[in-house]
Amino acid sequence: MGAVEFGRRTFIQATGLVTFGAWAHGPDRDWDRLRRALTGRLVRPGDDGYDTVRRPFNTVYAHRRPAAVALCADESDVARCLDFAATHDVPVAARSGGHSYAGYSVPENGLVIDLAALNGVDVDERGDARIGPGARMIDVYEGLGGVGRLLPAGTCPTVGVGGLTLGGGISVVARKYGLTCDRLLSARVVTPDGVTRHTDAQTEPDLFWALRGGGGGNFGVVTSFTFDTEPARDLVVFLLRFPADAGVDVLGAWQEWMLGTPDEMWTACEVVAGSPPTAGVIGCWAGEERGLPPLLDRLTAKVAPTSRQVLPMDYLTTMRYFAGCLPQCAPTTGAPFVASSRMLHRPVDPARAVGLMEGRRAGWVQFDSFGGEIARVRPDATAFPHRDAIASAQAYVGVGDVSEAEARRTVADVRDGLGHNTGYVNYIDPDMPEWRTAYYGRNLARLRRVARRYDPDHVLAFPQSVVPS
Repeated sequence: MGAVEFGRRTFIQATGLVTFGAWAHGPDRDWDRLRRALTGRLVRPGDDGYDTVRRPFNTVYAHRRPAAVALCADESDVARCLDFAATHDVPVAARSGGHSYAGYSVPENGLVIDLAALNGVDVDERGDARIGPGARMIDVYEGLGGVGRLLPAGTCPTVGVGGLTLGGGISVVARKYGLTCDRLLSARVVTPDGVTRHTDAQTEPDLFWALRGGGGGNFGVVTSFTFDTEPARDLVVFLLRFPADAGVDVLGAWQEWMLGTPDEMWTACEVVAGSPPTAGVIGCWAGEERGLPPLLDRLTAKVAPTSRQVLPMDYLTTMRYFAGCLPQCAPTTGAPFVASSRMLHRPVDPARAVGLMEGRRAGWVQFDSFGGEIARVRPDATAFPHRDAIASAQAYVGVGDVSEAEARRTVADVRDGLGHNTGYVNYIDPDMPEWRTAYYGRNLARLRRVARRYDPDHVLAFPQSVVPS
């Protein structure tokens, strides 16, 4: 083992001075010291609200019981939590929105650094937006849209901007404006040594590079992001529905069509389980409204839809629409599901892809178009490696519609049936084959160097971290 890998965690484990369980379950006096040191609140098993604050969004992992959840009030709380975890060798994870597909933001017997209170959205006169990691997407859009600014980011209203940005950030305007991480100007990061660092293209540039697509939880805990935003503009949403037996034709036509669309066009094709599987197309147009009908005509000439809706909206209304927040967001405490992904670098065989959903009792696969501004960034310019992908594919099955075992079989069959040994780290899958290269590609070696520099003791290690524990 190289010296660079031999840190405090390695020493403690090797000598047997302390174990995860020993610190997670006892001594109470040490947790009490942390409780007293925090400006925010430390919630432990038996405390009021514990079962609420420990709950992940993906309730497949609702059985996870962390030793404590720190409801951090400020940046200093984050530093105190990291110091505690490093000193006592406690598993630790930051949580912004809690949407980790594999529940990694709620470590069993560990410490959750909850960032929900760090949720400010402030825009200066230049249009630069300083946003806390705990800000949820709907609040980001309300804050930006209210002052006429735009940031390409996710659609789920309760996703935290922290995890989204660190993994890349797919958006319905990404082909026009880039990934969320591409708009990042700077960040404040607390690293596991307790140091708070400002990082940008000139200051700690390797860390800044890694934060743009290298995945959450690998290098430190971001306490503030500063983004370059664009003036908000009107957009056009469209929906195309097709006959129930047209799935293969729809996916085939969509793949051919979307490759020739301009940057202003983002579009997705969704294939839904069934006998036969059905398919539909949705999209967002960021160009002049009159430019959209001819583009849609090119697609519908290949396969006739049963309905065609075109919905002009302003930017904020569009974001509310995709978030399912019209007229308002529905309350949610999460849902149980299994999901995975592939990044497609060439078209898939539509008959094979649709056939993967044939006869399935639940689930869908959504293909999102890439290209445009995303592809104009070199694969090694940021940590996000999939710049030459033509689309992403997300397979998703709700548990409850079917058993968890059946959901995992369906997702695995679709994931592996699509091929393309790649995946999107924000759709992290605990069963992903060869996940290191799938998520990080040729950027893996550099990401490991950055992780070892800023977290030599593997304080932030989790089962699919860049440098495993």
